[in-house]
Amino acid sequence: MATTSSHPKEEVKKKKKKEGLGWIEWARGWLYLVYEMLFQRITASHLQNPMPLPPVNDLTCIVTGSTSGIGREIARQLAEAGAHVVMAVRNTKAANELIQKWQNEWTGMGLPPNIEVMELDLLSLDSVVRFAEAWNARLGPLHVLINNAGIFSIGEPQKLSKDGYEEHLQVNHLAPALLSVLLLPSLIRGSPSRIINLNSVMHYVGFVDTEDMNVVSGKRKYTSLVGYSSSKLAQIMFSSVLHKRLPAESGITVACVSPGIVQTNVARDLPKIVQAAYRLIPYFIFSAQEGSRSALFAATDPQVPEYCELLKADDWPVCAFISQDCRPTNPSEEAHNVETSHEVWEKTFEMIGLPSDAVERLIEGEEVACRYGGHKG
Repeated sequence: MATTSSHPKEEVKKKKKKEGLGWIEWARGWLYLVYEMLFQRITASHLQNPMPLPPVNDLTCIVTGSTSGIGREIARQLAEAGAHVVMAVRNTKAANELIQKWQNEWTGMGLPPNIEVMELDLLSLDSVVRFAEAWNARLGPLHVLINNAGIFSIGEPQKLSKDGYEEHLQVNHLAPALLSVLLLPSLIRGSPSRIINLNSVMHYVGFVDTEDMNVVSGKRKYTSLVGYSSSKLAQIMFSSVLHKRLPAESGITVACVSPGIVQTNVARDLPKIVQAAYRLIPYFIFSAQEGSRSALFAATDPQVPEYCELLKADDWPVCAFISQDCRPTNPSEEAHNVETSHEVWEKTFEMIGLPSDAVERLIEGEEVACRYGGHKG
């Protein structure tokens, strides 16, 4: 009797697999977003702008998507503070022009900013592998990887990358995940080192269906908001597992940060009428410089690695999540779903063409073959 009765229960369990946020979670997420926009300037009023940085002269930092917005501010401020900055960008011409401009304007003491440019197109996983191979071949240290580049194509129809993945998912989650894993050998050489992922308060209304990461099955209607918010939630879930998988002796810290609600985050993708409304509420919206503070804090503050180690020791289900006011906060309830996080981890490795034990093998100093970039391993 016991054996036969267990089957219907299993079937019920399968049927009950969550297919979206409950309305209470959804409402709570939107309330949080509204609260964040109305009060972010007040909650972050204790922060200086620009944010003063601790000594960073010995740091080598890679910043993706650093020709505009928050990424541009992060790259400029780190370089002016003395770090060696690598602008990992699609438009290398624009990046080189920016460097020229910054060096011409340099009035500080000592040497002008030490910045270089390397090509990286997150819409191509081949490009990500080529970038990582080129960087690792230098056999030098990497102290900070800032996965800043992201897209939010508001109101646009669904688009798939040439790799066959929904564009928000690829640019905001898959490509940064692949980059972070492939750069582990250089991050180990730079230990203590950090992986900082620029996330978003929009993840609070996100939901990840691991059986339909591309949102193509028709179970959920695709909108750019669904694409963006779920890609940001997937990033936190993956980061949380990576944070736990990296042994303390590797010296690598993983954290996600929210820049707050920032003008440049979405303005270029907004419809004209919404852009006009955006300009009417400049008091509430952060500038790119204000939006860069949480990432700069997470990348340089000496207490961040200690905090991350505490979370790991407590077996906390999520990695560090630093709010726009540079204080630790809790990501969404859904981000705490350990089972889904592990499914996201497995599915992500499958999609980016790496074996699921790639992290452990790279930490041991082994070569790992990737399906992309013509890398033979």
